[in-house]
Amino acid sequence: MSESRHLRESIRNGLWRQNPGLAQILGLCPILAISTNMVNAVSLGLATVMAMTLSNLVVSGLRRWIAYEIRIPVFILIIAALVTVLDLAFNAYFHSLYLVLGIFIPLITTNCIVLARAEAYAAKNGLLESTVDGIAMGFGLVWVLALLGLLRELIGNGTLFSGIEMVFSGLEPISVFGDAYPGFLLAALPPGAFFILAGLIAAYNAINAHHATRVSPNPPPVQASVPPAA
Repeated sequence: MSESRHLRESIRNGLWRQNPGLAQILGLCPILAISTNMVNAVSLGLATVMAMTLSNLVVSGLRRWIAYEIRIPVFILIIAALVTVLDLAFNAYFHSLYLVLGIFIPLITTNCIVLARAEAYAAKNGLLESTVDGIAMGFGLVWVLALLGLLRELIGNGTLFSGIEMVFSGLEPISVFGDAYPGFLLAALPPGAFFILAGLIAAYNAINAHHATRVSPNPPPVQASVPPAA
């Protein structure tokens, strides 16, 4: 397989085929806890993209000097150092958002998605391939978080981009259904996150099944053999 084709496969796998949130069902803690609105969900998703991309890059560059027996502690140490830098950067430049995301930024260190890609991919591939894999897997998680946050915020509160002023000062959230919308509390609570995520996974599986039937036509019917005449 050529390098360009291999990179395209990595991008397709990260964004759809092996999507962390819909196919691998990894990292459910941040997916369900912080996706109360789209801004929070995308912000944490982008932080995860940076952590995953940088950790893949560092692990791939150092893989020849990391002993196999101690690889997991070393990977966690690398991820923890990078996440600490991200945590300090969020605190310095997006302090209001940092207060909202709280413990979930440091918890990226223990996110099984980040460690899984470092172990399963970056430790076995070159710098370019590992970087592309980290970006693709990260943005695969981002779009799931964005869609989940959008649906929960829209159904639960009738708004879009709530909290956008914490990232871009001067902007305000959009009230889609007006001030008279009573809201749907279940969507904003953790059980609503489970129900909506289950719906997204069901839609994902249905799309894959529909695509599989289109690209794989039904085999020709098997004709019964006729015994020879006596």
